Amino acid sequence: MNEIVEAAGSIAEGAMIGRALEPKSGKVDGHTHETECLNCGAPLDGPYCRMCGQRGHVHKTLAAFLHDLIHGVFHFEGKIWHTLPLLALRPGELTRRYIAGERARFVSPMALFLFSVFLMFAVFQLVGLSAPSDFGNVNINAPGTVDPLQAQKQLDGLRQARGELADSNPAAPILDRQIEAAELRIANHAHEARGEPEVIAQSEDGKSKLTSRRTGWAFLDHGIDKWRQNPGLMAYKLQANSYKFSWLLIPLSVPFVWLLFAWRRRFGAYDHAVFVTYSLCFMSLLFVAIAALGEVPAVPGGALFLAAVLIPPVHIYKQLRGAYSLSRFSALWRTIVLLHFSVIILLLFLNLLLLLGALG
Repeated sequence: MNEIVEAAGSIAEGAMIGRALEPKSGKVDGHTHETECLNCGAPLDGPYCRMCGQRGHVHKTLAAFLHDLIHGVFHFEGKIWHTLPLLALRPGELTRRYIAGERARFVSPMALFLFSVFLMFAVFQLVGLSAPSDFGNVNINAPGTVDPLQAQKQLDGLRQARGELADSNPAAPILDRQIEAAELRIANHAHEARGEPEVIAQSEDGKSKLTSRRTGWAFLDHGIDKWRQNPGLMAYKLQANSYKFSWLLIPLSVPFVWLLFAWRRRFGAYDHAVFVTYSLCFMSLLFVAIAALGEVPAVPGGALFLAAVLIPPVHIYKQLRGAYSLSRFSALWRTIVLLHFSVIILLLFLNLLLLLGALG
């Protein structure tokens, strides 16, 4: 039940943020009772103030408030129904028309992006696609988890058992490895307790080897320790940060798209930003649909997997060709390169989330 409430709250929150960013479409609601604007005091000669743009009639009832909420979630002032069909079937045309200046008819890329991301994470919560809170009893050798006395007793017991075995005994190498691991755990704990960045141990061939996971950078080592101490919490923070900082995918992606058109001066960063944002909107909504259909028993999982694999490259191809007026060959090779770039972008995004989680 909590997941349903959280999901509904996320959808409403995304709609309201998107509504706040989205400019009005200019439709008349027929309610104009004031003679002066309640915001700036200018005389009213229509449904909107010609000075500040506020509606001439201001709702002051609970029913009107609920109507605005539902209207914001499902209509986006009617623009959503003009935008979604083009986004799904003719994304290149939508991108090109928005860049060309057709704004009143379509939801802006950023407003739709915010709504689609909120909706995606709400649906993921609803269907149970969330970070695990319990990783089980995993021995991660976190600082502070080693009991020195108990560890020393274990080490003494292992040494005693090893002393009773001949070198030719098949169990001897196993005990040797366990003794070495126990010694390293104790040494790591001692060095970490003193704040030393690394532990050096002797390998069997007499050469030194690095056995600690310390980097020497205090802030990074602190983050690593946090991950090792509580992986469940950090996984939750990773999911939360991916929700909060999903907008970072846009500035991360724009330079890579620019590389595909670096020699075409008529396409600028704004064009690429619109392209990237609408593309991310579609991908978010696609995974919303796949996650929802995955809960329907009649829908085969294989079909959903094929949809997740095949639809994104086809959509990118169609959007590239339509938005930038490319030939089939030009759109095809750019699609292939952009798919490889997408892996790099996702890795960069993941590393940023890991860093934010470690520092948070």
